[in-house]
Amino acid sequence: MVHTVSVFVALAAVWLLLSGHYDPLILVFGALSCVFVTFLALRFRLVDRESYPLHMGWRLSRYWLWLFVEIVKSNIDVARRILDPRLPIDPRLFEIKMSQTSDLGRVIYANSITLTPGTISLDIGDDTILVHALTREGQDALATGEMDTKVAALEK
Repeated sequence: MVHTVSVFVALAAVWLLLSGHYDPLILVFGALSCVFVTFLALRFRLVDRESYPLHMGWRLSRYWLWLFVEIVKSNIDVARRILDPRLPIDPRLFEIKMSQTSDLGRVIYANSITLTPGTISLDIGDDTILVHALTREGQDALATGEMDTKVAALEK
């Protein structure tokens, strides 16, 4: 029920921000359209714990901030390697263990690896991810397990 209400509130907030109309009739039509879309989402079983992860709360915002910083650092590293031919590029393919227990956690981890420049998630196994890294440093950064730990903390 909490997920359903949060979907309705999110839809209503976005509709209100994008429409910019506050006439009573328009507000009623907007509310009715939000109710209808929420009903359709429920009917098609699109609203559940994983598709709308309220349980992650503020931890997800902190993780996004941390990931943004990691993406910027990786962008700088990759750009330096492209612009300076003396810096090594040593492509490698390896598997890395993941400690996430839910499908959502595994997808967040794999997507985080791919979003970070210089690394790409190629395949997800039962408890491993096949990763291509541009450099040894990229592989070593994932091997520390910091990203894995942060994503696993989101699941709690």
